[in-house]
Amino acid sequence: MESSVAVRDRGFGKTLRRDRWWVPPLSVALGLGLFGGYATWAVLQGGNYFADPYLSPLYSPCIAASCPEQIRLFGIEWWPFSPAILMMGVILGFRGTCYYYRKAYYRAYFLDPPACAVGEFRGDRYAGETRLPWVLQNLHRYFLYASIIIWLFLTYDTIHGFFFEDGFGVGVGSIVLLINLVLLSGYWFGCHSLRHLIGGDVDCYSCALAGKARHKAWKGVSWFNKRHMGWAWFSLVFVCMTDLYIRLVAMRVFDDPRLF
Repeated sequence: MESSVAVRDRGFGKTLRRDRWWVPPLSVALGLGLFGGYATWAVLQGGNYFADPYLSPLYSPCIAASCPEQIRLFGIEWWPFSPAILMMGVILGFRGTCYYYRKAYYRAYFLDPPACAVGEFRGDRYAGETRLPWVLQNLHRYFLYASIIIWLFLTYDTIHGFFFEDGFGVGVGSIVLLINLVLLSGYWFGCHSLRHLIGGDVDCYSCALAGKARHKAWKGVSWFNKRHMGWAWFSLVFVCMTDLYIRLVAMRVFDDPRLF
């Protein structure tokens, strides 16, 4: 049997694997490029993101002066660009430093490594995430804290999506926003940093303050964490679909059907 050292020295893309190891990184590259590209395009548009009572989740919270009066929070006057850009630093920071996404785009775009047991470009030159810009990945926990604020606004926007000019009701857009919130919540609750914050650093739950409650919370978050990859993809795809639906309604391509 050939040694692991010999396999490692074969060079980029060399491996003893006989499966189609290149399919996952290629699929990730296409998926992130497609939906990440759409989200970037939608954020830069600066229009057609609100169809009363629906606000695109990519634009929440809307704090620029250009935001519609019904949803404007502070009305920042000095900001001339799309209001969504004001919040994108937190959103991109949270997803971009996410442990799953790091693995995904390291393999898909940097081929570092392309897959397990597959040769890579850098050979033995490995510094991990200890140098710029990769050391900034350690800010993930702080982006988690900031994302709590956005999650609260998304929850409010979802509730607001059930209240029309004539009172409470249910439209297709209301259901779309609700599904979007569930998927984003699943992704957020499955965050590795959140799991560690709740109970990952506890060696003895019976010895810790509120240990029993923390253990239950940790087990609940762990359920989401085990499915973190699925939540990450479903939430990314559906947040783009939600924006697209609201955008088409705002452009009057079709009317939002009222179910109740």
